[in-house]
Amino acid sequence: MSPTTTGQDIQAPLDGLRIVDLTTMVLGPYATQILADYGADVIKIESPQGDLMRKGGAKKSADMGALYLQLNRNKRSVVLDLKQVLGRKILLRLCETADILVHNNRPAAMQRLKLTDKDVRAANPRLIYVSLIGYGENGPYAGKPAYDDLIQGICAVPAVSARIGGHAPEYVPLTLVDRIVGINAAHATLAALLYRNRTGEAPSVELPMFETMAQFVLGDHLGGRSFNPPIGEPGYSRLLTANRRPYATSDGHLCVLVYTDRHWKSFFTAIGRAEQYALDSRLSDQATRGRHYNEIYGVLADILRTRTSAEWIDLLGRCDIPCAPMNDLDALIDDPHLASVKFFETKSHPTEGQICYTGIPSRWNGSALKISRHAPRLGEHSLSVFREAGLSADEIDALLAGGTTIDGEVRTEADTSVD
Repeated sequence: MSPTTTGQDIQAPLDGLRIVDLTTMVLGPYATQILADYGADVIKIESPQGDLMRKGGAKKSADMGALYLQLNRNKRSVVLDLKQVLGRKILLRLCETADILVHNNRPAAMQRLKLTDKDVRAANPRLIYVSLIGYGENGPYAGKPAYDDLIQGICAVPAVSARIGGHAPEYVPLTLVDRIVGINAAHATLAALLYRNRTGEAPSVELPMFETMAQFVLGDHLGGRSFNPPIGEPGYSRLLTANRRPYATSDGHLCVLVYTDRHWKSFFTAIGRAEQYALDSRLSDQATRGRHYNEIYGVLADILRTRTSAEWIDLLGRCDIPCAPMNDLDALIDDPHLASVKFFETKSHPTEGQICYTGIPSRWNGSALKISRHAPRLGEHSLSVFREAGLSADEIDALLAGGTTIDGEVRTEADTSVD
C-alpha cells in the first residue's frame, strides 16, 4: 500500500500499521476511523449482511447511510462469514500480517467463534488484541448488552440533566458514549503499540464502556465524595446550576462565560455598572461566586436580554470576555471558521456521488492529513485483500461459492465492457 501523505508530502504517522477491524455500529468504527485517518491500513471485516450502521441516517443507496460514510472513510471492506470454518480460517490468515485486531463483540461471542486473544495470537504472537466491551469482565455486569443510551443512563447523564433542567430525564442527543469511548480506544491502542515496541510483548487490552464513561462523568462530579470520609455531596456546583445555559439576548441566544475576577469587573465596567459590581458581595472573588453560581448567572441572564447578540459579541470581544454564537446544525456546518480552515473535504464516491466528509482536525507540520479512501461498499476490497494475503484463485472461488465472502468491488463501465 502506498504511503498516505499530506498536501506537503509528509508521510502519515501510522503508515505501515495494519489493523484487522471486527467492529460495528459507532464505538469501534469511530476508534478505527481515527487510526485510519492517521494512516493505518484498516481492514474492516463485515458479515455478508454488513455493518448495521450502513442503514443509519440519510442515504441514496440502501447500504450507504450517512453515519456509515462518516465512520468508515479511509478503510477497506472485506466480507467474511466468521460463523463458517473457512471464514475463521481466512481471518486468522489476515491476522498473520496484522499488528492489531480490534473488536466490540461480547466476549462470549468471541469465545463461540474461537477468536479469543489466545486463539488469534496463536496465529501471530505479536498481534495486539483490543476488546471494546460494555462492562469490565471482573464485575457483576460482565457480558451484559451495552449501547450508548444504556451507558448514558447508568452513568447518570440523564439524571444530571434533569436535575438542572427541571424536566424529565433525557439522553444527550449525540452518540456521546460511543465517541468518548472510541477516542479512549484509539489512544489505548496506540499506547499498546508503544508497549509492544518497547517490550516485545503484545498486550491484550480490554476497554469497557461503563468504566470509561464513569471516569468521564465523575471527573467533574465526584465532588465531596472525593474524600474519605465524604465531606459533601457529589457534583460540581458550577455545572449543576440551572442558569448555566445559553443566554437569551434581545434577538436570539449567546454563549458567554464570565468567569475570572477580571472578566466580572471588565463586564460590569463595560456596561456602565461598575458600582453594582463593587457593591455585590456575591461577585467579589472566585470562592464566593462558587457559593452563588445560580444567582449570579441569573443576574447575567437578565442583563444579556437587553441587547442584541451582535451588540454583545462586539462589546464582549473588546473586553476579551469569552463568548460564542449558539449555532444550530446548519449554522455549524456553514460556520465561516470551518470554511476558512477547510474543515470539510468533498470526495467523489464511485456510487454515491459527491460526499462531504468531516475533516481530520489535527495538523502535522502545519498541514492536514488527507482522506485517501472513500467509505467502502460492502465487500469492495474482499478479493484484493485476499490476493494480498496470498490466496489462490481457487481458494477465492471457494469462498465466493460457499457464501463465505462476496465480491463487492465497484467496477466502472469500462471495466465490464466487451470488445
